[in-house]
Amino acid sequence: MTQPHAAHVTPDTKDTDGTSAGQDPQGTTPAHVPPADLRAVLSARLGPAARAWLDQALDEAAAHPGTHGPISVWELRLAEAGRRCGPAHADAARVLVLHAARADTVALTRVYSQGTADERRAVLHALPHLVPGPDALPLVEDALRTNDTRLVAAALGPYAARHLDTHQWRHAVLKCLFTGVPVDSVADLARRARGDGELARMLADYAAERTAADRAVPEDLHRVLALTESGRPAPGTADPHGKES
Repeated sequence: MTQPHAAHVTPDTKDTDGTSAGQDPQGTTPAHVPPADLRAVLSARLGPAARAWLDQALDEAAAHPGTHGPISVWELRLAEAGRRCGPAHADAARVLVLHAARADTVALTRVYSQGTADERRAVLHALPHLVPGPDALPLVEDALRTNDTRLVAAALGPYAARHLDTHQWRHAVLKCLFTGVPVDSVADLARRARGDGELARMLADYAAERTAADRAVPEDLHRVLALTESGRPAPGTADPHGKES
């Protein structure tokens, strides 16, 4: 299951039903869907053989959670998910297995460090369901250092929105613009960008660099810049006591 650290751009792929790999059947990443709802939707989309495999994998994970020996049976199921459920549904299946196994930060870190890029992405999607505090932030930070766009997108789900500090979050938004990851991947973008003058400055600097190099400015940059303007008082509308006139 071990492979070298992903350091290349991995293109998004689509299943035969048109769903992007890494998304659940409704087109939303598994990080945003409660596991009970995710299982119901996924079961409805899978064929009989895949559904039977998923039910068995989840039962095994629930019966033998945690770590048992060099590798747990549920970790083997993570490796099988793509073949058993198809690429469009593999992330959702893996998230459900991790949830059924009640994987803690130690187990998630082991799967992330030893797994394939697909398994790492599933770990990132599972974080908001399994880790209440910031303990798993090193996994998010590691993913953001890669140039694998699907890992970067997965890293910026609800867990990062809750726990990534402001400095790292701003640079993660810029990373999306650098690498072409749609900013729609950034959970809670509007709230965190609102009124962020420093992010606005960084975006303006990046846009100026692109323009000076005669390169197009990404449309997403303008979208985020507009978000930073929301919630900020218009020039000249605030009195010395901070109240708008």
